[in-house]
Amino acid sequence: MSTQPIPRVALTWLLVAQAVVILPHLGHLPLWIVGLWLGCAFWRIQVYRMRANYPSGFAKLVLVGAAGIGVWLSRGSLIGLDAGVVLLIAAFIIKLVELKTRRDALVLILLGFFAVVTSYLFDDSMLAALFSLLPVTVLLAALIGLQQSSFGERPWPTLKLAGGLLLQAIPLMLLLFILFPRLGPLWSLPMPGGKATTGLSDSMMPGDFVELSQSAELAFRASFDGPPPPRAQLYWRALTLERFDGQRWSQVGQGRRDETPELRKQGDPLSYQVIMQPSERSWLFALDTPESAPDDARLMSDFHIERRRPVDQSLLYRVTSWPQALREPDSSARALGLNLQLPAGGNPRARAWAEQLRHEHPQPHELVQALLRHFNEQPFAYTLRAPATGAERIDGFLFGTRRGFCEHYAGAMTFVLRAAGIPARVVTGYQGGELNPAGNYLLVHQFDAHAWVEYWQPGSGWRAVDPTFHVSPARIEQGLEQALAGEGSFLETAPFSPLRYRGFSALNALRLAWDNLNYDWQRWVLGYQGEQQAQVLRRWFGSLDGPGPAIALLGGAALSLGLLVLLLFKPWRLVRDVQLRSFARLERLLAPHGLQRQVGEGPRAFVERAKAALPGQAAELQAFLDVFEAQRYGRAAGTSRELQRLLQRLRRALPWRITRKAG
Repeated sequence: MSTQPIPRVALTWLLVAQAVVILPHLGHLPLWIVGLWLGCAFWRIQVYRMRANYPSGFAKLVLVGAAGIGVWLSRGSLIGLDAGVVLLIAAFIIKLVELKTRRDALVLILLGFFAVVTSYLFDDSMLAALFSLLPVTVLLAALIGLQQSSFGERPWPTLKLAGGLLLQAIPLMLLLFILFPRLGPLWSLPMPGGKATTGLSDSMMPGDFVELSQSAELAFRASFDGPPPPRAQLYWRALTLERFDGQRWSQVGQGRRDETPELRKQGDPLSYQVIMQPSERSWLFALDTPESAPDDARLMSDFHIERRRPVDQSLLYRVTSWPQALREPDSSARALGLNLQLPAGGNPRARAWAEQLRHEHPQPHELVQALLRHFNEQPFAYTLRAPATGAERIDGFLFGTRRGFCEHYAGAMTFVLRAAGIPARVVTGYQGGELNPAGNYLLVHQFDAHAWVEYWQPGSGWRAVDPTFHVSPARIEQGLEQALAGEGSFLETAPFSPLRYRGFSALNALRLAWDNLNYDWQRWVLGYQGEQQAQVLRRWFGSLDGPGPAIALLGGAALSLGLLVLLLFKPWRLVRDVQLRSFARLERLLAPHGLQRQVGEGPRAFVERAKAALPGQAAELQAFLDVFEAQRYGRAAGTSRELQRLLQRLRRALPWRITRKAG
């Protein structure tokens, strides 16, 4: 087989397979890949039509070298996830032009299966998984087409058989998915350093959150063990920004964040589950104050959860939070000093005002309330269209424009508190979420990104306060869309986003129903890992230490294979003589029309009598009789499929109204 030429059907399906394998990769592949495939496909077709020659060794070397240079120029490296996938797709394409034997075709098909798997690294949604069944089926059809048989020469039956094989593998696949232990990756590829990220950054300056507010992308979903808290309490912490250079707020060094925080539990806990979308960042989202973290993450000194590696795929994790807990009521002087840091100069009016507030309100809580009243009573406005504030950003905002977004208010309040001698810091994350009643979970989008303030008070520790709420209560209690209703700036750069049309009940219900399907997919399929799998197996077997799971896996595999064998061979329908079995089907087909074969009546006599009773179907009956006699008595070449086809044609030709024998 290895040296035999490639059949036409196999080549056809290989060309189709390459197209459908490459299609889901187009979003992250360079455009020259499309040109490479079109050129190689055209070349291979011309070779098949004997209008072109196979590439020489030098030509193949040029193709490989050009592909390597293309990957280097488009990805900046030959190492990493992006570069590795582009190299694999390029090899998958170039292999097409040198196909000479079936062995070459087999190598190409195996490369195709690898390429299908790599698409899950970039898109693991339910729609992408369903689409991946198409290239797998076409690759199987190409594999069937490589076999030497008359069946393999027909395109559509080949594709039908490939689909049937895939369906037959589903029971075993489900069994392995449920019972087979999850293994960690045996290797890892470095993530591309220049890959674009979505969502929050590790620093903040005025204008950053305005850009996020125009993004309708999903950040994460969250479901609570009980009823979700009110929207005004949904502050999803991501990062704490404690350093200010006069322009930008940013995180402190890793050493400070690695310290173990002090947490005193009080009140009732909240338990919930989060499914986070890929962010290429290492921090996770949680409500204050998280006690537990996933296995590969830890709680940092500023009470945010950080993972050991970036979130490059959808991630499911569980968290328990204590909303009323005391956080570091006895914080160290070093930590407090860090949260009093300000640049040596700049924003003199804000510093002077802070000193005045300090004299008027010596207690931290009183000063904070005075600041909030100021934001509420003075003509401050919450807007996405904030004007420029000049070089002195804090002064320009507080005493000039008085128009800004959440980062303007959080940054300005933190600056004034620090200038007044109160330790404070900016917290970034998300606020709120859209409830999906279909699945009773929250959808948190990028436009829900938010910034608020934490200040430290002796005996009480870190306390959260949100100046945005005192300027625009609708933003916290109802959401960004309602807060900006008068301005009309909600998702103004995304006119086709379905989130802009939530007022249309039918369209909105359809959107939420589709999202609920994707949520279940991520929770029960993508999230069926590690601890969740262990919980399911413990519920079934009680303990994972005994032989129960192994016996279930082996027994289930044996049962699945046994059922598959029965389905394929159908022993209950086994008749040694295939022609007699087909003639018996003819008798059953004619019986409702009052035609019964008499004892001792031969096949020809019976069919002649049937032709007389059913003159409209005489041609179909005669065609069946001719093939039956040729196979039965003349030993003509043929299969039962031909007789089945003639029976189906007769079935369609028979009249709907039938005559049954009385009694």
